[in-house]
Amino acid sequence: MESNAQINERSLIAQRPDEDDDEIDLLQLWQTLWRRKWSILSLFVVVVLVAILAVLSLTPIYRAGATLLIEQKAAKVVSIEQVYGLDGTGNEYLQTQFELLKSRALAERVVKQLNLTTHPEFDPRQQPEPLIDIKGLLANFKFNQVVPATLPEDLEEGVDPVEAEIFDEVTKAFMERISVAPQGKSQLVRVEVEMADARMAAKAANALANGFIESQMEATMEMSLTATNWMNSRLGELRNTLKTAEDRLQAFREKENLVDVDGVSTISAAELSLTGDRMIDARRQRAEAQSQYQQVQSMRGGGWEKLATIPAVLGHPLIQQFKADEAKARAKVDELSKRYGARHPAMEAARSDLSAASGSLRGQVEQIVAGIERNYQLAVANESSLQASFNANKSQIQDISRKEFKLRELQREVDANRALYDTFMTRLKETAATSDLESANARVVDQATVPSEPVKPKKSLIVAIAGLLALFVGAGLTLLIEALNNTFKSTEQIESKLNLPVLGILPLIKNKQRGEVAHLFSNNGDRSFSESIRTIRTGVVLSGMDDPHKILVITSSIPGEGKSTVAANLAMALGQMEKVLLIDADMRRPTLAKNFDFAVGTPGLANLIAGTAKLEECIKHVEGIDMLSAGAVPPNPLELLSSARFEKVLEFLRSKYDRVVIDSPPTQAVSDATVLATHANALLYVIKSEATPIPLAQKGVGQLLQNNAPVTGVILNQVDIKKAQKQGYSYGGYYDYYGYSNDAQKA
Repeated sequence: MESNAQINERSLIAQRPDEDDDEIDLLQLWQTLWRRKWSILSLFVVVVLVAILAVLSLTPIYRAGATLLIEQKAAKVVSIEQVYGLDGTGNEYLQTQFELLKSRALAERVVKQLNLTTHPEFDPRQQPEPLIDIKGLLANFKFNQVVPATLPEDLEEGVDPVEAEIFDEVTKAFMERISVAPQGKSQLVRVEVEMADARMAAKAANALANGFIESQMEATMEMSLTATNWMNSRLGELRNTLKTAEDRLQAFREKENLVDVDGVSTISAAELSLTGDRMIDARRQRAEAQSQYQQVQSMRGGGWEKLATIPAVLGHPLIQQFKADEAKARAKVDELSKRYGARHPAMEAARSDLSAASGSLRGQVEQIVAGIERNYQLAVANESSLQASFNANKSQIQDISRKEFKLRELQREVDANRALYDTFMTRLKETAATSDLESANARVVDQATVPSEPVKPKKSLIVAIAGLLALFVGAGLTLLIEALNNTFKSTEQIESKLNLPVLGILPLIKNKQRGEVAHLFSNNGDRSFSESIRTIRTGVVLSGMDDPHKILVITSSIPGEGKSTVAANLAMALGQMEKVLLIDADMRRPTLAKNFDFAVGTPGLANLIAGTAKLEECIKHVEGIDMLSAGAVPPNPLELLSSARFEKVLEFLRSKYDRVVIDSPPTQAVSDATVLATHANALLYVIKSEATPIPLAQKGVGQLLQNNAPVTGVILNQVDIKKAQKQGYSYGGYYDYYGYSNDAQKA
């Protein structure tokens, strides 16, 4: 037996999620698609056939087109673009023409011209009745509220409402069949009409082109006439406005006695400029005089000697001469004082000369100071006089300027009204003198011809697209079904998800009762099934060569997976070589007594554990092996299986038989399988193909391994071999060849 460390390690591996679950296995996706290739191809063929039948029933549609040249020319007469805001150049102009080609007014014009209201393709009275009246249903849904149809302007009065409604429907249907497309970056435009009637499509395209040209000429004529009438009425208003402006200008001239405003303003401006220059000089002179005057005032308290030190006084030539005379007299006094006494006549004469020189200098200083004061007063008076004259000239110029501005304003008004009047008069004369208003801005380059080939439906393209969609849908559905079908479908899945070996697989047995399947190995009713049971038997025997599995428990995840059938048939296969006892330990849903027709009330395992029956009474010998049924269903099966008496019974049976096969309850239903696994030497886990969810099996196996259950391997039960082969699943090769293929050959 395996050690506890090995079992725990395998338990962790079994419960660990796949590390590559988030990765996309392209090979696995391809294998999935390849297994379903016939289903995908069948869907492809069916969809293609339906598409072929559908496109064959479609009505072919023809497309006829006419080519127009839309010219961008400037107006030669009345500037309609200026009047209506339209420009004859640029992409906006071309886009406007394209929309006019698709307008309802043009469509109504063609419908009337070609009388399409009676054409079978448009006339609703000639259309076959629909299988389902959608409009009627919608009308009933809206409580029978009838919404009146919008009628064309020229049909609103004096026209039968039924005819007007038909005309409206035909116009809308015709507009849906019109397409307008520019030809590259040129001024050419292609007008196309799609209809089932090829000849009528060509007529409609030509009618659209010609109708567009005619409507443009009519619109041009109408706009020109409107503009002429408007200019006539406007011209009278402009004449009156011009006359009023001229009268207002003349009245202002007479009131202000204005003859030559420009000459007067020029003279006044010259005088003002000259006065300004003189005033600048006077300000400079006053500033200089004021500076000297302020120096004199600041020296008044210091005597005439201080006044003599003022630069303006000191720099005067007379002051310098008098100072020189005073200096000479002072020097002479100093020289004589050294030789003579104070009363010497020569000294007195020298002092008298010095006093006279000083008096002369003082008198001259006082005269110069008085002159500075007078110059300052004259400079101030001169500046004030010039400022008054400047202000008077400035006021006069401002008054003249105000009159000049008013005069020019009135003159501009007269000039503007005269220019506008002359412009309207010129345009009006041009309109009356020219006749090229009837020229159109478009012409037909290529007339529409009757198409020979329909443009739609594109039958081959529709069939190809339908086929591709069928392939994509088939592949998508296959991958979706595969993703949603989270069950075991192959031995590789079991080994990769559970990390347990697969001891064998059992084919799906159809058209047989459950009781018959329990006898299938002994009766050899299905060779492939019997061969599979032998393969499982061989795996069980070989896995216990060193330590034989005397107690063998067989369980599953949930009821209905075939564990009881596997237990019965495997016990019979082992019974061919050994002494085997088959025990039905599923006391809640026992099947052994029913499958092998035991008498009602036959004692079994529950009676043996409870001590109400002997071993000889409970064991039945059937088809070469001994069988111990569940017996009377107890209220506490788990307590019985967990009791010491059951352990003693099992030890006794172990010594008496070579192999004891126990049919255990499912792991996810009750805990009986976990209890039974503690007494077993080997445990086989049964999984139903394409039925047992993978997470459920992982949970069941994980619980057993966590409780140190000796899980030996897995048996994949109820495998639909034909279906598996179609889907591309392989089960080792030898089984398919020796088992199923031989049966198929016999059949």
